[in-house]
Amino acid sequence: MSARMDPLQQLEALGQSVWYDNIRRGLLVTRGLERLIQDYSVVGVTSNPTIFHKAITETGEYDRAIADLRAAGASTLEVLDTLTTQDIAMAADQLRPTFQRTGTVDGWVSIEVSPGLARDTAGTVAEAHRLRSLVHRPNVLVKVPATAEGAVAFRELTAQGVSINVTLIFSLERYGQIMEAYLAGLEDLAARAASGRPAPPLSGVRSVASFFVSRVDTLVDARLQTRADRAREEGDQARAAHLGGLQGKAAVANAKLAYEQFLTTFSGPRWEALAAKGARMQRPLWASTSTKNPAYRDVIYVEELIGPQTVNTLPEATLKAFRDHGVAEVTLTRDVEGAAAHLAALEEAGVGMAEVTAQLEEDGVKAFADSYDALVRALEDKT
Repeated sequence: MSARMDPLQQLEALGQSVWYDNIRRGLLVTRGLERLIQDYSVVGVTSNPTIFHKAITETGEYDRAIADLRAAGASTLEVLDTLTTQDIAMAADQLRPTFQRTGTVDGWVSIEVSPGLARDTAGTVAEAHRLRSLVHRPNVLVKVPATAEGAVAFRELTAQGVSINVTLIFSLERYGQIMEAYLAGLEDLAARAASGRPAPPLSGVRSVASFFVSRVDTLVDARLQTRADRAREEGDQARAAHLGGLQGKAAVANAKLAYEQFLTTFSGPRWEALAAKGARMQRPLWASTSTKNPAYRDVIYVEELIGPQTVNTLPEATLKAFRDHGVAEVTLTRDVEGAAAHLAALEEAGVGMAEVTAQLEEDGVKAFADSYDALVRALEDKT
């Protein structure tokens, strides 16, 4: 490696952690993850039901393990549990040196609770504990969806000292609720310790808030296009051009305003009181950062979302593209006023972010649930 830092190393220098948004058995048994850590500055891994569905159904890497588990009498769900937790445990072991080197800031692997529990607070809490006990590694984040019920579960789990990745965040309102749940959970944990009851230390609790990005542009752009087409049919070329000019900007604007919320929340007396007791910030994690529209720059959701105390989890193609031609400089605090103005312009154009993000949350929960169900069916078919 040249003495000159590559773009991914520059991100690290700017305070942003790069995680890898993928996992599969072949990557782990061939030490492919260790090569990503060494050559691509990867310091964490995220997974979800869609990723596991792709890994298990599109490769033969799990077939021997599936056959052995079935021969031993395991049910389909027991096979699924075993395959996924084995992968997570292997990834956690390979990231353990990073976990120790960074003082537990990075080196984390995420595993998601069953998507069918997205509207079940008590079920989510129980499943989070079950997954932790199955994997039994210190550097595992359990992923909990940011539904209203998930937010309540997140506060409860935080108060119990469980480190959580809150996923499927799309709206600024929901993000505010998630940060509030984190602070309240830490305060509950601190109060428990102050009362003399056994309690894990605040310093041992870590969390990230996974704020989804590119899907926002996908839905907003589609709605803008529908309105632009209608305006063009009505002969209003100026309005059609205006609506077209609003495309491709909502996701970054939404994320920049989220980062502003983060900076505000994790400052001031309330946060300082918790930090004095050892509490750690809940970092924003930019998820869904591959470019879905080929008309946009392939690293737009990396270059436009760079700032300290953040994480960006990247799929393989985006990771390699950014290392090849990405530009690393702090951008999250640039033109925040313009970001707010853009969302206001969308509202004026009839594309309200409240409706968009509510639809995205519903669609996101359904997509992961569908992937989970498809994976169960695929395992049944394989045996």
